[in-house]
Amino acid sequence: MSFFIAILPILLLFVLMLGFKLSGHLSAFLTLVLTVLLALFAAPDTSAATVGWSFVEGALKAIFPILIIILMAIFSYRILVESGKIETVKVQFTSFTDDKGAQVLMLVWGFGGLLEGMAGFGTAVAIPAAILIGLGFKPMFSALVSLIGNTVATGFGAVGVPVTTLCNEVAGSGGPTAEQLCEISSFAVLQLSPLFILLPFIILTLTDRKAVGKNICLALWTGLISLGVQYACAHYLGAETPAIVGSIAAIAAIALYARLFLPKAEKREDAPKFTAKETFQAWSVYLFILALVVLSGGLFPPVSQFLKTHLVSTVHLPVIDSTFKFAWIGNAGFMLFVGATLGGLVQGLSPKQLAVLLAKTIVDLRKTVLTLISLIAIASIMNYSGMIAAIAGGLVAVTGSFYPFFAPLIGAIGTFVTGSDTSSNILFGKLQANVAGELGLTGSDANWLIAANTTGATGGKMISPQSIAIATASCHMEGKDGDILRSALPYALLYIIIGGLMVYFGL
Repeated sequence: MSFFIAILPILLLFVLMLGFKLSGHLSAFLTLVLTVLLALFAAPDTSAATVGWSFVEGALKAIFPILIIILMAIFSYRILVESGKIETVKVQFTSFTDDKGAQVLMLVWGFGGLLEGMAGFGTAVAIPAAILIGLGFKPMFSALVSLIGNTVATGFGAVGVPVTTLCNEVAGSGGPTAEQLCEISSFAVLQLSPLFILLPFIILTLTDRKAVGKNICLALWTGLISLGVQYACAHYLGAETPAIVGSIAAIAAIALYARLFLPKAEKREDAPKFTAKETFQAWSVYLFILALVVLSGGLFPPVSQFLKTHLVSTVHLPVIDSTFKFAWIGNAGFMLFVGATLGGLVQGLSPKQLAVLLAKTIVDLRKTVLTLISLIAIASIMNYSGMIAAIAGGLVAVTGSFYPFFAPLIGAIGTFVTGSDTSSNILFGKLQANVAGELGLTGSDANWLIAANTTGATGGKMISPQSIAIATASCHMEGKDGDILRSALPYALLYIIIGGLMVYFGL
């Protein structure tokens, strides 16, 4: 199969979403139809059975565990909204100092990163932007800093789904080893390392251009702590906890810096006061989820081993000779469900209210279900029909030894088109692995190039149409999507270039 035929599904996805501005689920479904036709009639030695079982594999991977995790992540956030405890969280994030820079950084980098790590799916843009508007910041500023802040954490968003998916895509039927998962996770953090400091500095400078000294010190302090904690979590625990624990560390770091060096918040008589019980209730959902995720991760091997070896379903897929496995209690989606349910009960919601809320969440995500199943099936069919291999060969022929510099751009394009780091990894993760093979890279060098896809995908998140649409809605800027895109584009290009340089010189 030629490069030009193999790349048609990707080009069609671009044209449908950007040219015709079709919805994501319809664009993905139409692209899936084209992919099936190309696999059947243009790919040599690809039978209908191969295409059919490739689709089944893609559907299984989409549902277990990606869609389950996304569903439970949104469910956990909606519990806070339904119980009203989200208001407590908002107030507590703005009462530690009157310094505008620290407030903004706390919201978009700390709280936004935590929301991304726990839930993702636009909450990390929508909630911080809405709070900033409520605090009196201008809509364009609120949208821009929220988009800039919602970047490095997205690689490990929704309890690590993007990187976990990337590893599953490139590992084959046996799935990734714990060592490979930790290595790719830590490589992604290393490739993003300069941005952990640069992005907080940009956010602080956009807030207050005159306070250069404070901006440098606070950016260094917050960025280095975020980087160190995320790298440690990625290296030792894998993909589930870096964004969550790293964001909690960033929140603590900003609060400590504000307490030591910044003016304290003025006491107001009408300011709400919360007891320890009320604070625990407000944070109970995230506290329970965090505890369960850490307990089930690599920090406690006996617990992790038990969860991953009990109640495991195995499905053999003939023709493509693949085996699909899913641990019902040993996955992040189950931990999200248990933690969110316990937190909802603590916050005063009844089991009936929680069941109704879960049902509404499932219904609301019906288009996302079609989108993800279509995208993952596209990636699976392209893989087994030889399309991804053909694209990899073409890219290597054009870029040669300079391909690693362009690898993050591929990931960024995937996120720009699909709006999702996970979807970008689905579309292009296998491609990056194939290019690594074409370049003769093996072992850790190959994993370094594979990690580049999620590195670039996090940058593409800043300017993806879906993220910008969420920002415009949250900041009441309907029709201003183009203005926001133009404002964010220079920062996104700088982000992707830095990622490319890190990948190229890191090999």
